[in-house]
Amino acid sequence: MSQFKSDFLRVLSERGYIHQVSEPEALDALAASKQITAYIGYDCTAPSLHIGHLLPTMMLYWMQQTGHRPIALMGGGTTRVGDPSGKDESRKILTEEVINENLRSIRATFSKFLKFGDSPRDAIMANNADWLNTLNYIDFLRDVGRHFSINRMLSFDSVKLRLERQQELSFLEFNYMILQAYDFVELHKRYGCVLQMGGSDQWGNIINGIDLGRRVMNAQLFALTAPLITTSSGAKMGKTAAGAVWLNADMKSPYEYWQFWRNTEDGDVERFLKLFTVLPLDEIKKLAALQGQEINEAKKTLATEATALMHGREAAELAAGTARRTFEEGALAEDLPSIEIKSSDLANGLGVLNAFVQAGLVASTSEARRQIKGGGLKVNDETVTDEKMTLGSGNLTPQSVIKLSLGRKKHVLLRPN
Repeated sequence: MSQFKSDFLRVLSERGYIHQVSEPEALDALAASKQITAYIGYDCTAPSLHIGHLLPTMMLYWMQQTGHRPIALMGGGTTRVGDPSGKDESRKILTEEVINENLRSIRATFSKFLKFGDSPRDAIMANNADWLNTLNYIDFLRDVGRHFSINRMLSFDSVKLRLERQQELSFLEFNYMILQAYDFVELHKRYGCVLQMGGSDQWGNIINGIDLGRRVMNAQLFALTAPLITTSSGAKMGKTAAGAVWLNADMKSPYEYWQFWRNTEDGDVERFLKLFTVLPLDEIKKLAALQGQEINEAKKTLATEATALMHGREAAELAAGTARRTFEEGALAEDLPSIEIKSSDLANGLGVLNAFVQAGLVASTSEARRQIKGGGLKVNDETVTDEKMTLGSGNLTPQSVIKLSLGRKKHVLLRPN
């Protein structure tokens, strides 16, 4: 059992969220004695968060559930710079308009996990553009920059790895860790924030903030990082052949989201149930004990519970029902993901290779050819054997769609318009 006395750290520990904590005894005693405020930073590089953001967001969720106040910090300012951690190249510079549009889109995701409002325990949505965009450079260098050692900054992995690979690191990016440290100090001033959380690759950046807080305000601040999630087979969590697993429904349908979780490897089911659902631990233990084919029931529970958190219970049950009809009953479920194609394309004959690329089931026609050789592609549940096959109106089902399948679990309907 967890050695922690505070509900906050005990829950995080028991569910597998903790990789490292600075001064764990002091943080535990503080969280056990009073409400604390903690933050996690999110950059606004896309209109949606992706599955990689889900773990930190769940940490904010449990923080609020155990009586504390979470801050979701939007990087309206730092998105203009780019975090070099784990990156081989500079981030594309986005315009102010794009950043603000992305920020508005991302806000909606947080309201599904956190309760915002004006009471002391309600979550706060902050934006570091509020203080970074108006900084005076000379004042900032004098007041903040003087506390940072270049020698020490060069020793951080995020910088060292880029230099070792002889990948260019711009001065703009080099400043990122200073700005992140300043965010921590600013949030402490504004909201009494004492803890920054993040992935384990953020440890060095967070420690910088703790150090700066001690130097400029004599404040005791804390760091808590979560493990970076890889699957049992060693793959990075959330990386699929089709690209990122987005959280916004218009970028990844609830059905596709449900399927992502349903395809979890056997060895990851218990860990993912703890991290990505709010099911009680004793219930998770029972599901994790299922063996053989029964483990699929645990995977379906994981998929439905994770989808319910993100897209609501109704969408989750609908996705589960679609999957059941498609796989177990062999029916054509109308609410499978679909794309529209021009009727004229069908009239002229749509090449099967291009059809699968358009549907997003394969990345290229050469990949489609490889899949055909291995018997992996189906049209209306019939295996494709001829790469020169064309699709026409004769392939339409009674529901006026054409069902394309990659393997047993990925399906897209073509709908002529």
